[in-house]
Amino acid sequence: MKQRELGRTGLMVSEICLGTMTFGQQNTEAEGHAQLDLAVGHGINFIDTAELYSIPPRAETAGATEKIIGSWLKARGGREKLLIASKVVGRTTQSWFRPDGEEARLTPRQIRYAVEGSLRRLGTDYIDLYQLHWPDRRVNLFGSGGTTFQSLPKDDAVPLEETLGVLGDLVTEGKIRHAGLSNETAWGVMQCIAASKTGAPRVASIQNAYNLINRTFETSLAEIALREKVGLLAYSPLAQGYLTGKYLDGARPAGARTTLFNRGQRYQKPGVDEAIRAYHALAQDEGLDPVQMAIAFVTSRSFVTSNIIGATSVEQLRVILGSVDLTITPELEAKINAIHQVHSNPAP
Repeated sequence: MKQRELGRTGLMVSEICLGTMTFGQQNTEAEGHAQLDLAVGHGINFIDTAELYSIPPRAETAGATEKIIGSWLKARGGREKLLIASKVVGRTTQSWFRPDGEEARLTPRQIRYAVEGSLRRLGTDYIDLYQLHWPDRRVNLFGSGGTTFQSLPKDDAVPLEETLGVLGDLVTEGKIRHAGLSNETAWGVMQCIAASKTGAPRVASIQNAYNLINRTFETSLAEIALREKVGLLAYSPLAQGYLTGKYLDGARPAGARTTLFNRGQRYQKPGVDEAIRAYHALAQDEGLDPVQMAIAFVTSRSFVTSNIIGATSVEQLRVILGSVDLTITPELEAKINAIHQVHSNPAP
């Protein structure tokens, strides 16, 4: 397992990161522990979670994923060999994240509350990378809207300086080591970088969706990632499982996430099935596993720091981990790009 530097931090993270959001609903504690064992055994040293998890968000399972990771850390030890990333929720009306049903916001007081909760559930003294799960200001999120603003929405966002300021304080106190972003725009990343020049902590990474049917990160954020060393932690490299082909033609296999939770709307858009079929045909022509090809493509991008994979079984995880042995040759990349030219970003 190769490693890459996390931003400008000097920390080296595995090119594959284990995503854990299924722990606590789709996966039991024992199954989560088995996935963690397998991942670490294959050289993964980077684990991503969030106070929001498990998915889908529910009051009764909020924080469940961090608890499962915490029980695994307690049983296995070796915390110092791992890099753990977690996240604080952005603005949300979901009432269970803060005391007395208060609307969650990225205020200093609420961020402190969230950090303490994550530390307690994880059973650790520090979090290596603490990320803003999504902005406090109103932006298009999770594939819900268009890609451009016709007009700016009315907003009362928590000033970015306040949010970054408390993250800096938490770094000084040793509760977090570095700060990162998630579901952020090019404008937002550059605002954070500008703030770092006046004392705010410099963000180390950005965690956004990136996969064969959503390459919108390449439009502007990729240049920022490379020039500013704010690398991508790519989530949904399999487009919530849609790139496996299991949901083609409206299929809903038993036990699959969209079947269970009906949360796949981001990938239920015109042109998605046609694009997936084209990539599967290419994989077949090349004698490749289409899952491993999709994962390896994301990992191979120069602006990607780590590729966040997720699975609901150790068998699925083994297949995904096998992607590290697949090389995206210039010839294969040219064929992938030819498909992308015809089926560009059907699921942004």
